[in-house]
Amino acid sequence: MTRTAFLGMGHYVPPKVVTNDDLAKMFDTSDEWIQQRTGIKERHYIEEDGIGASDLAVPAVQMACKNAGIDVSEIDAIIFATLSPDYTFPGSGVLLGDKLGLPGVPALDVRNQCSGFLYGLQVADAWIKCRMYRRVALVGAEVHSTGIDFTDEGRDVTVLFGDGAACALLGPTEDENEGVIDVEIHADGSGAEQLWLEAPASKYMPRITHEMIDERRVWPAMNGRQVFRWATTKMPEVSESVLQRAGVSTDELDLVVPHQANKRINEFVGQKLEIPPEKVVHNIQKYGNTTAASIPLALSEAIQEGRAKKGDLILMPAFGSGFTWGAALVRL
Repeated sequence: MTRTAFLGMGHYVPPKVVTNDDLAKMFDTSDEWIQQRTGIKERHYIEEDGIGASDLAVPAVQMACKNAGIDVSEIDAIIFATLSPDYTFPGSGVLLGDKLGLPGVPALDVRNQCSGFLYGLQVADAWIKCRMYRRVALVGAEVHSTGIDFTDEGRDVTVLFGDGAACALLGPTEDENEGVIDVEIHADGSGAEQLWLEAPASKYMPRITHEMIDERRVWPAMNGRQVFRWATTKMPEVSESVLQRAGVSTDELDLVVPHQANKRINEFVGQKLEIPPEKVVHNIQKYGNTTAASIPLALSEAIQEGRAKKGDLILMPAFGSGFTWGAALVRL
């Protein structure tokens, strides 16, 4: 039976590093306050105007292809997960295809925020299993730094986010001892307003007004307590569901690579699943929350560092805006 294998991973972050102390010069915060609440020490921002999510994705895809020993020209489908597309339309996937020199290759944008990589993985898995495509570039890429509020009012959200991109190059395998075992995803729109960016929006006439700007509706807003409560409930719940369906115990896992939203959330999830701390990957301290890029970025780094290797059994849970959540179980 055909399964979906991870052929190669790649990632890229812009070179500009912004520390907690750098943010403390812009608004009322401190390194201690940020680290205590989030685990974040620094994040990366684009260094100049004119760099979009698709630009960050290009070197990530190139690195994934190099690691897979596959030429970029062999990619026959793109799935691009992001909440910060280059433009309102068209999607960033078509822009990436053009920058990679892939005319005619289909490109699908996924707008499921922090769960976007898992939603994209389920789609790619189905495409590959039904033999529709053989080389799928599943990308998560974000440019948050141009859309957050660097004032005291916006600090709770602003300290969380960073820019970055990562790519999983996926393809078919007949080896039953590798590849995607299961992906489970969910959504509940009743929590939409707990973590959202309200305006500009097509439901308003006009889509943006000075009043919206004055009322701060053009900046991301989050109910941190609600998000924490949902995340620490849904991530363990969906992880247990995936493991149970696969007949796998937590003891058999080699690594857990969770979405990097908050180190405290991931520590709590690990404890709830009774997974040893050394098996849980954290890189939020270096990059902050890179949303759709966070899981593939953490996995790519873990492989690069030798922490994840071929044959390892890996659990990847996520929770984010929507609310959306899910988990994937894969064997590298």
